[in-house]
Amino acid sequence: MTVVEIQGLELQGRHGALDEERETGQRFLFDIRLTVGDQAGRSDRLEDAVDYRDVVAAVRELSDGRRFTLLEGLALGIAEELMARFPLQAVSVRVRKPDVRVDVPVKWTAATVELP
Repeated sequence: MTVVEIQGLELQGRHGALDEERETGQRFLFDIRLTVGDQAGRSDRLEDAVDYRDVVAAVRELSDGRRFTLLEGLALGIAEELMARFPLQAVSVRVRKPDVRVDVPVKWTAATVELP
C-alpha cells in the first residue's frame, strides 16, 4: 500500500451556511490522503502514478463548480469525485475552514470524510 498526501491545499470557495459566506467567498484548506497501489513505486514512472497535479485540478474544479452549505458536504463531494476519477483504493479528505465566524477564538473548523 502506498499513500500519497496533499496537505494544506488552499482554495477560495463560495461555500457555507451564511449568505455572506456564499456571496463573498472564503478560504478553505484541503488535506488529502490517497491510498494507491504499489505499481508507481515499483516502476518509478509517472505514467503509473496518480499525479497529484491532476488531483489538485480536480479538487479546484469541483470547489469552483459547486456550492456546498456544509463542510461535510464539500468533503464528501471531493472524496467521491476523486474515487470516481482516479484508480484509488481509498481516500481521506479533510476540509478546514480557517476563517471561522464565531464569537470565541477558534483556529479552524473541519470535516473529514474517508471512503474505502
